[in-house]
Amino acid sequence: MAEQASIDTSAPAEEGVRRRDFINIAAVSFAGVGGAAVLVPLVSQMAPSADVLAQSSTEIDISAIQPGQAIKAVFRKQPVFIRNLTPEEISAAEKVDVASLRDPQSLEERTKEGKTNWLITMGVCTHLGCVPLGAGEGEVKGEFGGYFCPCHGSSYDTAARIRKGPAPKNLEVPEYAFTSDTVVKIG
Repeated sequence: MAEQASIDTSAPAEEGVRRRDFINIAAVSFAGVGGAAVLVPLVSQMAPSADVLAQSSTEIDISAIQPGQAIKAVFRKQPVFIRNLTPEEISAAEKVDVASLRDPQSLEERTKEGKTNWLITMGVCTHLGCVPLGAGEGEVKGEFGGYFCPCHGSSYDTAARIRKGPAPKNLEVPEYAFTSDTVVKIG
């Protein structure tokens, strides 16, 4: 009969467990590093590009805008109306009963304190996104003296509040701040 060799299993068993633990730890670590290597480019490609970040705010010199005049500017690829209201336009806007408006807002809510004459709104009709008239020289301002959307006939008053037509809301007022008496930063 063949002699059976006795195998000492105590030392190799401990060594086998250590090797197995090391291999498991190494495999999990390798998978974690690989997962991070895949996720970092995936997440970073979702960040806004440099041209988008550059358009996140814009500064506009308003020193040349006389009372009663308005200009069109561009903010985030959309038109912005900047209007220097006359005392008569301010008075007309303040006389309107806010409760009678479809989207009730006072002129004070739509302008900055101490700068009530400066009305800054997005130049996009809230009905279907057309660009209203009234900011350019000689353009139709509508029956309320503000803006008129030629697409479907929405009329806005001097505070850019909807007064007539299908538009559901007033022209949007973007975030803005005066960096000086002659410069406004939008965004």
